[in-house]
Formats: sequence, structure tokens, C-alpha cells
Amino acid sequence: MRDWIIERSLELPKPSLKDNTGDVDRLIKGLKKILGDVEIVPDKGLMGEVPYLLREFDYHVKVILMAEKDSYRILKILSPNYNGHLYGLALDIGTTTLVGAIVDLCKNTVVVQKDYTNPQVIIGLDILTRIHHASKENGLKELNNLLIDGVNNLLESLTGEIGIDVHDILMGSFAGNTTMTHFLLGLTPNWVIREPYIPVVNTIGTLRAKELGLNILPEAPCFVFPNVGSYFGGDLIAGILAAEIHESEGICLMVDVGTNAEVVLGNREWLVGCAGAAGPALEGGVASIGMMAQAGAIDSFVIDPETLEFRYTTIGGTSPKGICGSGLIDLVSQLFLRGMLDIRGKFVREKLRDRLVILDGIPHLLVAEDPSNDRPLLLGQPEIDALMRSKAAMFTILTTICNTVGITFADIERFYVAGTFGSYIKPISAIILGMVPDIPLERFISIGNSSLKGAIKLLRSPDYVGLVQEIRDKIMYLELNVNQEFMNLFSAAKFLPHTDLNLFPTVKGLIS
Repeated sequence: MRDWIIERSLELPKPSLKDNTGDVDRLIKGLKKILGDVEIVPDKGLMGEVPYLLREFDYHVKVILMAEKDSYRILKILSPNYNGHLYGLALDIGTTTLVGAIVDLCKNTVVVQKDYTNPQVIIGLDILTRIHHASKENGLKELNNLLIDGVNNLLESLTGEIGIDVHDILMGSFAGNTTMTHFLLGLTPNWVIREPYIPVVNTIGTLRAKELGLNILPEAPCFVFPNVGSYFGGDLIAGILAAEIHESEGICLMVDVGTNAEVVLGNREWLVGCAGAAGPALEGGVASIGMMAQAGAIDSFVIDPETLEFRYTTIGGTSPKGICGSGLIDLVSQLFLRGMLDIRGKFVREKLRDRLVILDGIPHLLVAEDPSNDRPLLLGQPEIDALMRSKAAMFTILTTICNTVGITFADIERFYVAGTFGSYIKPISAIILGMVPDIPLERFISIGNSSLKGAIKLLRSPDYVGLVQEIRDKIMYLELNVNQEFMNLFSAAKFLPHTDLNLFPTVKGLIS
């Protein structure tokens, strides 16, 4: 594969009365002697600097070039003694969190990675609130400015940690869901949420950093992953690239739970994708004690089968501040196994005993006490009901997409679980809950932040740009908003683990 960035040293003949070749032409001519008869494009912003730089370095320079489709673009002219590193920025544009990584383009290694809260959360925690805000006067501009400022602040933090200048970053690779990509570009997402759910643009391609307002090398090319539909964005395509589903002979399924539950199914021959509203409750976002997977969040839960004692762990080992998605799924699955929840997800009062608390006539479960806070962690029946709907939606999404292509869950060879959610979740708990299919546990693979990993991978070679477009064009997008089968299957999945227990033989064995 070709490299994005190449550097070449050359010593140019100095101009004279007998050789009045222009400085830029002289530079291009010298490069062609090394690279062959290829098109070499100097950025307009760099042209004015060329005469000064050539004379400063006595016509002996090191040139940094970026490979494009059929040409090379001159990005920087440096001292012939320059031995610095060449960097790229990979960015996962999340609804809640921006995750950035600086990559050494010569070594293809991540130098530093950091998270930064998406400043748009001050407008609204959810995408829908932000889309409505974008329709107000100057709303879209405000959202775009917040996002770009957030990215630039993250950049300062990243570069500051490793002691480089932001202009040492020569290219960018960005992946996000369809709406976040629109906000990055300053495009209205107004019709993303309205039937027939049409984005402004699907394929964005490569832009210059200065066009986006990013504080890296102004002429740095920035590739934005394309989207397939309103709810199937570039983050999923980046995930496909990271997991190499497009190269797999066996059938793979990947789930990324965030604002929505986004799903892709397929192999090297075909790909089908869809998305549905199954995300917030599974992230702990519906429960009043729900929180993101961060310090103080209960991330795992076990109920002793003999004593019914609650045991849990928290991220960072601190006292419990709340519960994240993986902890919530653990808890509810354990409550069901110990007979504290019935198949409808309703509290069994005689089993809960003194852990049952009634507030305003609504039953709550005492999950844990926080020694540093007088407020105990309580989980209400309505919050479990919301989780039941979300888990039912997840299973129904997976069932629908498999039915669409005529396969069964048994045909899935690898089940990738992406995102922060995937990093903590226990597949067995999700199976007990009836959220994911009852397949062998070794088929489940946690892939972490697949969006960021795909963005990082693209920084390896320009050849991935064409591959990403091939992946995008291969995907058949299934629109669940108008899918009647989805609604029919949804009702059957709103039980623990399901109305048809034969679909979950492992759970059947545990409760028999």
C-alpha cells in the first residue's frame, strides 16, 4: 500500500541570469527527477512562502508531500536537516464524547489518545434536541462552532502532552454518526429525522483543515467517513474497516450501542446495516442513577444464589456514584436469575424483602449505599420497564436484520460489540436479559472504539479511501422506522429473556 506522506531531500540548482525558472517550477522540476513524471501540486497558501524558504535553506530542502489519487501535493518545505516526526489526527466524533488520537505517520503508531466532552452537551444531551436547536436562528452555527472549538481544544491537549506544534499535524481522519458529521461540516440535519430521512450529503471525501476551521496545518487534507443513511453513519463504516468485516469469509455481526443501537451484518460478499432506538437505556441513560462508564460507576454485579447478597465492582474501585450500562444489564439479569424479577421484568416483592423501597407509590430497588453521600442508589420499576423496552428493541433489531438476509443467529461466526458499552458488557448477562442471541460465548468479541480504530487505520494509506467508498457502496441499508416485521417481533421480545424460551437454551438451563 502507498503511504500518505512521503519526504524527499533535494538540492536544487540556484537561479541565475541563464536560468530564470520560477522558484515553484524549480521545486517541482527537482521533485519530478526523483518521483518520476507525476503531477505535483503546490498548495496556493504555500506558494508565497517558497521563494523565502528556498533561499533560507540555500536551495537545499526537505519536502513533505501528500499522496493524492493521481498526484502529490506539497505540504511543507523544511530544512534538509529536519528529523522530526510526521503526524496525523484521528477523531471519533461522538455525541457525548470526542476521542482523538495523534498518530505517527511514519511508524503507524498511536502516540497519544485523549477524550474530551463534546461541548454540544450544553445544548442537549441527545441528538434530537440538538437537531431541533439547529433549526433556530443561528442554532446550526452555534452547534458547529461548539464542535469545532471542542476539537481544537482537544488538539491543544493532545499536542501539548507530547510537545509538538498543532501545525505538525499534516492530515486528519474523522468518523461520526450522520448528524454529528453534519454538525462538523455546518450542514443542516433537519431532514435526517423526517421521513423519508434524507441527509444533506452521504459522501464527503477530503476537505482542507482550513475549510473546517481546524487548528492544524491549514492545507492538511481531512478525510470524513461517508454515511449510508440518516441513522447509519461514518462511525459504523469506520468500524467495519477496523473489524475487517469486509474481508471476512464467515458471517460477522457488529453492534455499536450509543445514541442508537447501530448494527452491521455481512462478510466479504455482502453487507447489510440498520439502526434503531435501543441505546440510551442500555448505556444507563434512562435510570436516574445511570451514568457513563467512568470512575464511580458500578460496572459489574453479582447476587449470591444462597444469601442473595449484592456484590458489585465500580470503575476505579471508588464508592458507587451510579451505574453504567454493563452494570445495569448485570444487575437486571441477576435479579431475574434469583427470582427477584418475573418474566415481565416486574419486582417480586417477597423476594426483595428489605431491599424494596416504595417512593410516591412506586416500587424501587435499593441497589447500593454510597458512604460518601446520604442518597442511596435506587432503581425504580419504571426504569427497569424502560430497560426492558430497550433490550427488546435490540434483540428485535438483530432478529429483523438476520431475517432480512435469510440467516439464523447460529450462522454468525463473530459477534463484535463496539464502543465503551462493548468494553464492559458481559455477553452472558446480555443473553440472560434476552438482549443478544444465545450463541457460544467465544463468538463475542469486544472491539472497543471501532470508530476511532477505523479512523486511525485510514491514516496508514490513501488506498483506504477507495476501500472505504467500496464498503459504503456495498451496504444495503434497512430502514427500521417503516419495517412492519420489526413492530410485530418487538412485543414478543419484551419479556425475560423472551416469550419463546427455546430461543435461549442457556437461560432455560439456568432457571430450570
